[in-house]
Amino acid sequence: MTYQSTTEELSKMIKQRGSAWNAIDGEAATRMRLQNRFATGLDIARYTAKIMRDDMAAYDADPAHYTQSLGCWHGFIAQQKMISIKKHFGSTKQRYLYLSGWMVAALRSEFGPLPDQSMHEKTSVPALIEELYTFLKQADARELGMMFRDLDAARERGDEVEAKRIEHAVDNYETHVVPIIADIDAGFGNAEATYLLAKKMIEAGACALQIENQVSDEKQCGHQDGKVTVPHEDFLQKIRAIRYAFMELGVDDGIIVARTDSLGAGLTKQIAYTTEEGDLGDQYNSFLDCEEVDPATIRNGDVFISRDGKLLRPKRLPSNLYQFRAGTGEDRCVLDCITSLENGADLLWIETEKPHIEQIAGMVDRIREAVPNAKLVYNNSPSFNWTLNFRQQVYDAWEAEGRDLSAYDRAKLMSVDYDGTDLAAEADERIRTFQRDAAKRAGIFHHLITLPTYHTAALSTDNLAKEYFGEEAMLGYVKGVQRKEIREGIACVKHQNMAGSDLGDDHKENFAGEAALKAGGKDNTMNQFAA
Repeated sequence: MTYQSTTEELSKMIKQRGSAWNAIDGEAATRMRLQNRFATGLDIARYTAKIMRDDMAAYDADPAHYTQSLGCWHGFIAQQKMISIKKHFGSTKQRYLYLSGWMVAALRSEFGPLPDQSMHEKTSVPALIEELYTFLKQADARELGMMFRDLDAARERGDEVEAKRIEHAVDNYETHVVPIIADIDAGFGNAEATYLLAKKMIEAGACALQIENQVSDEKQCGHQDGKVTVPHEDFLQKIRAIRYAFMELGVDDGIIVARTDSLGAGLTKQIAYTTEEGDLGDQYNSFLDCEEVDPATIRNGDVFISRDGKLLRPKRLPSNLYQFRAGTGEDRCVLDCITSLENGADLLWIETEKPHIEQIAGMVDRIREAVPNAKLVYNNSPSFNWTLNFRQQVYDAWEAEGRDLSAYDRAKLMSVDYDGTDLAAEADERIRTFQRDAAKRAGIFHHLITLPTYHTAALSTDNLAKEYFGEEAMLGYVKGVQRKEIREGIACVKHQNMAGSDLGDDHKENFAGEAALKAGGKDNTMNQFAA
């Protein structure tokens, strides 16, 4: 329905209610309805799931249509990100949000800062999803509120052409609400626990859940040591649990991102159950690091498996974990990915130790032999030293070409002394095109940065503290923050407006009419920013 038809319908209903509703204005009710188009988190999940499905289809047709997101740890950060995207690019198309379990642990736990080991309260994850969408919906309400004010002003001027233009813009308004890919870690328990948490996350609005194949109680950050994986069937039970959660709640297009940490995980807690040679459990066990056993050397407490008619002892650590053979990580990754896609996952996530397109592409090529439309979500992680990695990649490529590298020391390429060199420029260009090139060559549908706003908050705070508490004093804030906000058109320079003061005034006027005590009068200091 259009702005005009909705207003007419509500005005008709109000009139039918009789004199008791005389003070209710149909157009004001229309505006409030449009400012809150998503009544529940499930409305959001269904809406955003369709967006992701359409984007996945567009990527399959042309890998130039890859998608991106930035990790957010607070609703305000998510809101400002999407406001900035609309300001600079005019549309939120192909741009999402990522909710990082790492940042929830580090920044949102009641225990205080925690490592990424699933020690934080699992309820904090759906709570953050709800918070992110609360702020995105408020961004809609704020922007539409400003459009409604412009509409009233055009009518007061008698400018019907402008009034119609604004009404058309309202009818075609693009929401700030976009898909969130949300991190459910390793499920915070067994399959039932995963299912229960998944429901809470979906009810909060998540249309895409990312789950990893690590052991829940031994979970580690993907870029740290000590990762422990589970047999495939254990992981597939959790994938099924998430699918059931989506279906139970009527989000039939919900997306499951299956993450494998096998590339960097050398340990398992369990020997997989197997019923016949070559089944999935047998394939998992085939990667175990074993030694052939002389029956005469059997000891109490030993664990054995048989393979090819031989009795083998898997290498077991004092932690009671079993060790995989060195060099099997890539093969295990490929098997994890194929198995996940063949059992209900929609997208893959391969956690790597460096951002190297050909390393990723080599695995994707193998996966696509079994599942031709396999697609990845990839972590463009701040845990990588991007400058050093890409300078080394360029160095190695140039060395293979036989170029003169006498001006460079590969071990010291991070040095500022190399910042102005041809090698550094080539490395920066490869970083700039990494997402585009990886989308085309390595099957990466979605590029995300997990922790960007964690780092930007630290960097900007450091700069402000250095200036404000130093010689610049108040000028440090004015020159380094407020003046830049004004010059660059940052919406929150009018922080009262951003926090909802003008929205509140609109509501006061709806509720109280001429008796409304509004905050946005002539004495509001925010008027100083009108220019």
